[in-house]
Amino acid sequence: MQKKSLPILFVLFFSYAVAFSQTTVTLNASAAKTTINKNIYGHFAEHLGHCIYGGFYVGDTSKTIPNTDGVRNDIIDALKKLKIPNLRWPGGCFADTYHWKDGVGPKDKRPTIVNRWWGGVTEDNSFGTHNFLNMCELLGAEPYLTGNVGSGSPQEMADWVQYVNFEGKSPMSDWRKQNGREQPWKVKFWGIGNEAWGCGGNMRPEYYADEFRKFATFMTDWGNTGGMVRIASGASDADYHWTETLMKNIPVDMLGGLGVHHYSIIDWSKKSSATDFTEAQYFATMKSALQMDELVTKHAAIMDKYDPKKKVAMIVDEWGGWYDVEPGTNPGFLYQQNTMRDAMIAGVTLNIFNNHADRVRMANLAQCINVLQAVILTDKEKMILTPTYHVMEMYNVHQDATMIPVTVKTNFYTVGTEKLPAVSVSASKDAAGKTHLSLVNIDTKNTQTITVNVAGAQYNSVTGRILISSKLQNYNSFDEPNKITPAVFNSASLKANTLSVKLPPFSVVVLELN
Repeated sequence: MQKKSLPILFVLFFSYAVAFSQTTVTLNASAAKTTINKNIYGHFAEHLGHCIYGGFYVGDTSKTIPNTDGVRNDIIDALKKLKIPNLRWPGGCFADTYHWKDGVGPKDKRPTIVNRWWGGVTEDNSFGTHNFLNMCELLGAEPYLTGNVGSGSPQEMADWVQYVNFEGKSPMSDWRKQNGREQPWKVKFWGIGNEAWGCGGNMRPEYYADEFRKFATFMTDWGNTGGMVRIASGASDADYHWTETLMKNIPVDMLGGLGVHHYSIIDWSKKSSATDFTEAQYFATMKSALQMDELVTKHAAIMDKYDPKKKVAMIVDEWGGWYDVEPGTNPGFLYQQNTMRDAMIAGVTLNIFNNHADRVRMANLAQCINVLQAVILTDKEKMILTPTYHVMEMYNVHQDATMIPVTVKTNFYTVGTEKLPAVSVSASKDAAGKTHLSLVNIDTKNTQTITVNVAGAQYNSVTGRILISSKLQNYNSFDEPNKITPAVFNSASLKANTLSVKLPPFSVVVLELN
């Protein structure tokens, strides 16, 4: 009896092991109803290091770099391909020391400013409101202006709104026309200060709530198309008291959006190298990145108490990986390389935002060029696209598509005694009826075998793209700009409306189902 039962036990054990090694995803296409706002895929451009000067802006006298009014043409082309929906400017911490009137009018008349937050460098204010808003028009992106609450006044903010949005005759609109812009730009998104709990003034939430109400009162819409969205300086990470206080003390009808800031970082006092990191450091960074789901969930629950109809958007207007600067660079410029680790951060974070599209309706990666988790790096006339750029380009199929709810039962990525979910997934259906599925495997060693069960839709074909490299620490350099680029993915098959996928270690895949 014992000899005969051994094969049966072996079969049962083998079957259990195979089942356990599978990741199962259920796609509930019939429950799709929430739009993934394209503004989730927004970016951030602060006067920090070489993001503006030497990044976007090379000056209109540049002889070696093709540009339009001083803005690099190659960057414009790359960001248009990315379908960048919005761009936040001028900060960041810089915003609460920036006085916008210093950056308009004849350039030779503009005063200089010392960037006290980032490197102590002197800037000449040659890149100002006209430059930024005209650049957004070139990009086809919505501008998101962050106003100065920390060292500014409600009058200064109201004047800025009138300058950029008012079509009729007024002191500010007349000044705009004198400076060469006849028609207003109709700016919709306005941040009322930045990080008011820190560099924006070290305010208490009760005090900032009153400041927000005061500033917002004097920010008249001026007939802006679609209505002005006034965005409050939101919480840092898990400061739920900040969110509770603002939601309780600011009327919902006055509050268009509420920010949240969270960086994927191991330790503020001891950051890792951007390229020379261990698996333990990678694991810790991904643990921080995946915390975004908990943060969004808990902040959203507080917002739901005061805004059950979800009128107020959660706006995660700073997110991304933060490491040590590259050796030999100015510590205040926050210049870091961008590896496959950053591709993992981008993939899982965007999946989280997609899956919370009912509340998260804007986000801004920090930052666009040459700063933190940049999508573009420049060196004089050279320009490279980072792995993060390629993830965001692959994911732009989700912009303004309808989110399809997913249920994921995943294996774990284990290091030592700690573990994280290995697979991250989000899905959507676009206006043409195509379904897109984005999948990330953060495991450094194990291929994930994934079974996707579809409910509420029928498919007959699947195609895909993958971002992958031979080493987690690999990156695109100015010598090897195309070391990491998307490729055709052939390890997905469809049979009887069940999708089977082999997802390699530390890879990002986007599938299209028809």
